[in-house]
Amino acid sequence: MNVEKVFWTDPYLTQLAAKITSVHGEKITVDRTIAYAFSGGQESDRGTINTHKIIKAEKIGKQIVYLIDELHNLKMGDDVLISIDWERRYKIMRLHFAAEIVLELVTQHFSNPMKIGAHIAEDKARVDFLWQGNISLTFDLLSREIKHLVDRDVPINSQFSDQEQEFRYWEIVNFAKVPCGGTHLKKTGELGLVLLKRNNLGKGKERIEISLI
Repeated sequence: MNVEKVFWTDPYLTQLAAKITSVHGEKITVDRTIAYAFSGGQESDRGTINTHKIIKAEKIGKQIVYLIDELHNLKMGDDVLISIDWERRYKIMRLHFAAEIVLELVTQHFSNPMKIGAHIAEDKARVDFLWQGNISLTFDLLSREIKHLVDRDVPINSQFSDQEQEFRYWEIVNFAKVPCGGTHLKKTGELGLVLLKRNNLGKGKERIEISLI
């Protein structure tokens, strides 16, 4: 049985009642969850299942397996309360979307950029490109366009493109529609001030580091 991923339908929810669907030692699954598992460069949520700390969350196909302490006494069918670290989740949501906007703007304004990596943590995000030259020369344009989106404070629509396959996208009208299975903000104004920094990785590889104020 696949888990219902409530973090997609309500990414602002911090607690959720659920039921244990399997127990294999310290690894458990639940029927529904708000605790995101690492995917697409976005780090997993931290949180608890009842009083047990989520040590690791792993996405396996359409299922999510949670690793908790081995001394738990949970069993299949038990009702549990899942709680997440909201402060961390919200930081990651903002940085994730800032990285998505940066990637989309680079794609729109510069020919054939190749993304070769990305990572979103709670303090900083990064997007890596194959890029000839100094990518910081794009920062004036990127910062101006990001500020325009933030100042307009427009809705961010996040939906399934194929619910059976769990393919999702985010969309800002008259800006972009992009496949993505992360957790998303409601409006662009939530980003606040976005800061960009260059990191030259060598051999034609450039990194844009993203932080927020």
